[in-house]
Amino acid sequence: MQLPRLAIENHQFSLVIITLLVLTGLVSFITMPRSEDPEVNPPGTSVVIIYPGATPMDMEELIVEPIEEAVNELEDIKDIQSTSVDGLAVLSVEFIAGADAEDKYSDVVQKVNSVRPGLPVEISSIDVEKWSITDVNILELALYSDSAEYHELNDEAEQLKKAMERTPGVKKVQIWAYPEQQVRISIDLDKLAAYKISLNQIIGAIQSSNKNIPGGNLDIGARRFNVQTSGSYKTIEEIGNTVVNTGSGQLVYLKNLADVDFEYEDKEYYTLYKNKKAVIITATQKSGTNIFNVRKSLENKIIEFKKSLPAYIELGTVFDQAVSVDDRMDTFLSNLFQGLILVGLVILIAVGWRPSLIVITAIPVSIFIAIGFIDFTGYGIQQMTIAGLIIALGLLVDNAIVVIENITRYMRTGLNAMNAAVKGTSEIAWAVTSSTATTVLAFIPMIMMFNVTGDFIRSMPVTVIYTLSASLLISLMLTPYLSYKFIKKEQILKTNPVRRKMESLIESHYRKTLSYALKKPKVILLTALSVILLSIILFNFVGISFFPKAEKPQFLINVNTPDGTSLDKTAEVARFVDSTLNQYDEIENFIINIGRGNPRIYYNIMPKRRASNHAQFFIQLREFEPGPFEKLISELRAKFDNYPGAKIEVKELEQGPPFEAPVAIRILGDDLEILKSISIDVENFVKKAYGTVNIDNPLGISKTDLKISINRDKAALLRVPLIETDRTIRAAIAGLPVSKFRNEKGQEYQIVLRLPVKDKLKIEDIDKIYVTSLTGVQVPIRQLASLEFEATPQVITHYNLERSVTVTADVIRGVSVDQATQQIITELDQYNWSKGYRYQISGELESREESFGGMLQAILIAIIGIFGVLVLQFRSLSQPFIVFSAIPLAIIGSILALLITGYSFSFTAFVGFTSLIGIVINNSIILVDYTNQLRKEGKPMLEALQIAGETRFIPIILTTATTVGGLLPLTLRGGTLWAPMGWTIIGGLTVSTVLTLIIVPVLYKLYTPERSGESLNQ
Repeated sequence: MQLPRLAIENHQFSLVIITLLVLTGLVSFITMPRSEDPEVNPPGTSVVIIYPGATPMDMEELIVEPIEEAVNELEDIKDIQSTSVDGLAVLSVEFIAGADAEDKYSDVVQKVNSVRPGLPVEISSIDVEKWSITDVNILELALYSDSAEYHELNDEAEQLKKAMERTPGVKKVQIWAYPEQQVRISIDLDKLAAYKISLNQIIGAIQSSNKNIPGGNLDIGARRFNVQTSGSYKTIEEIGNTVVNTGSGQLVYLKNLADVDFEYEDKEYYTLYKNKKAVIITATQKSGTNIFNVRKSLENKIIEFKKSLPAYIELGTVFDQAVSVDDRMDTFLSNLFQGLILVGLVILIAVGWRPSLIVITAIPVSIFIAIGFIDFTGYGIQQMTIAGLIIALGLLVDNAIVVIENITRYMRTGLNAMNAAVKGTSEIAWAVTSSTATTVLAFIPMIMMFNVTGDFIRSMPVTVIYTLSASLLISLMLTPYLSYKFIKKEQILKTNPVRRKMESLIESHYRKTLSYALKKPKVILLTALSVILLSIILFNFVGISFFPKAEKPQFLINVNTPDGTSLDKTAEVARFVDSTLNQYDEIENFIINIGRGNPRIYYNIMPKRRASNHAQFFIQLREFEPGPFEKLISELRAKFDNYPGAKIEVKELEQGPPFEAPVAIRILGDDLEILKSISIDVENFVKKAYGTVNIDNPLGISKTDLKISINRDKAALLRVPLIETDRTIRAAIAGLPVSKFRNEKGQEYQIVLRLPVKDKLKIEDIDKIYVTSLTGVQVPIRQLASLEFEATPQVITHYNLERSVTVTADVIRGVSVDQATQQIITELDQYNWSKGYRYQISGELESREESFGGMLQAILIAIIGIFGVLVLQFRSLSQPFIVFSAIPLAIIGSILALLITGYSFSFTAFVGFTSLIGIVINNSIILVDYTNQLRKEGKPMLEALQIAGETRFIPIILTTATTVGGLLPLTLRGGTLWAPMGWTIIGGLTVSTVLTLIIVPVLYKLYTPERSGESLNQ
């Protein structure tokens, strides 16, 4: 290869190019976006339909089924899931990986619009939402007070919202847990009866008086004037002065029949912060922005805002993602810096200070060049790109070490610096290029994983590929030039104690061991094969998992009371949880959401929509320490486990793609009663499985509705229209929106008709409800209707257009999800299933199989690609198999490392093993390549193998040591997410390195037999 010679002879040009690339990387590092996690936008869409007053059965029949049938006509659908509850349906459509998210979103919108005319006109809203991870809030604030009214809190929140919206990088600011004000028209039914006025007349009068119809324009002489009509309401007084009837020559105003005033809507969702009334303000971050810059700008706005706050209103920070990102970045960068120091120490001790400085120079230069390309590719600084840099840290110096070791070897033989740099680099250049190519090929298939998990980790292999490619460029252009310029022959001839020890190790142990192995190849291979088989058996004790817990100083508590439970009763349970949490000093703060889930603060957790039987706590700890954290979670679960009449779940945040729960059993069938019966049996199976907690069965408990059954015959005889009955009941119980009022400030309010019932409607208040007949007579509702209590399903779910129910559970720390699920599967397989009913495994197991399936395909592609490179390099079909022998040897070390450290074979361990394929064969390539060179020079096979092993011993040991050193900080301090990957690579590489120095020469001897006139091209 001529590149090293050209680089040295034209070193000015080489230095300029490298400097420009490094400067580009420096600028990118300063300006590129920073966030906690990579941006993942899976191709999926949700349709949210609100239909007040509808039962789950109504939602299913009238809304969900027509939309599902229409959407199902689209191409590339992975699955369609829907949930129908009282007044709400959510339909989720996920498309196959690789589908264009924008196009599919547009397709769903078109399909929903196509069926919209056939849906009930009373539907309040239909929203089509595109899935996006950028909808996660980066900041959650609470305005709280024990004396301020809600409208005061909201006024202040609106001011803060406007200021935050003007901040660069802020995508959306929202206000939560604020009961909207409305113009309440409290109708007196007795007065309606006296005046013989129907509810329909009042509605018509309000709507007709609140029209804003432009009058056009009128020309008078040379001028044109706009004609203004009466227009819409301007004040509350105008609403009260609406003329409802003019019978008997007397004007009847609305104020004669009702009280008109501002009131708050019924409380359906509210929050408490530090046991005080609170309103939440959240902010999301725009894609491609730096969270630290956004947070700093927001902080300035918040500081200014606090100065104007009244003394009785306070502002608190509930959640700040920037703190978490800062901690994550500090930890990762610290791991990177510590790895850099360890790598530097290894090189310094082994090769001396001048060669070590040259090798260490390759690290920042390669990293900054790679960062420039990472930025151009569209990725920012987040945990995956930094993890990629750490993985690459130990690998990127391998090329420089091998090159500089070969250069110094030629210097020791007497060549001058220039010739030694050129010859030493050129001789090893193709082997270095080949080994880099095989490592890169091991990572490329990860980029081709087109699913949510693949999208999540993609920036990591991209980072490794860019960094290794940059390191190859540096080792062939910059390293030989620096070696020629700065390494002195007299210094090379002086060996340091570590090198002398390694050389002594070669002479005293390795030479004899290799000689014995070459004499007894079959014994060595049988021993190695036995160890490989034993390690595969031991794999059963390692276990399999997917993604671990998130290890953050935060967690959630979900309070779920039986469906149909009032908000007050749910709040009572929440107060018990509140009093328990206040006993723990390690808790910094927490916020209570009653009637809804906390706004979204984690990428794979979607908050529950409004429900009177749900409350959620978001808890922030002072710090995260694994031991105390686990103890706290266990204590809280024990205290909440047997609370009567409610399920209180302590939920830890988890890594990985979103799924229902670690354990999820989906049951499919048509009849709801049979589904309910089966789900209760399955729930018992889940309870019996060891380690399961937070078990949830949506059909476990039926809810009870109060049904008002209208006697149609009586209604017809009394000339009461059914629509009048329904409208009156709605006005009495929930209020009936009839129009909108906009004040002088432009603020808009619903105008709602309501019976004058104080606080909440009681069952005896129904006796006070009257409906108006066509003759104007007021008829008591109890004369037309009977009250019945009726058991109904609290939720109806569909999976791919078929009714289903999913029983879910979490598992405690230390318990394998795989083991718990297998126990349940054993029970399910023995269960007597009704005809037409079946189960599917969902949750972590389903998600893991999808992700691991993609990884298995990735490994096969990597192996085929690597094999092709090796065939091209060695021009042989047998020698690539010799090189591949390092892979099963690496399996031994990986399994032993995971077994000893107690980690299971998780997804990141799988990623580590895929990376390992490309890493471990580098040592084999160097051995086989140099053996081939020696044989071309006329050396006999055994002598060539002996010389190649001894010559490449030190470079192989050094490259392994630097890789281990680079990964060690991440492995020891990276938590349960990165430790399995680190130990997989470290264990596999260490064992493979030791055994490769013996096994590869043995296989070479067996499968490349020496014969007269042999050709290495065969």
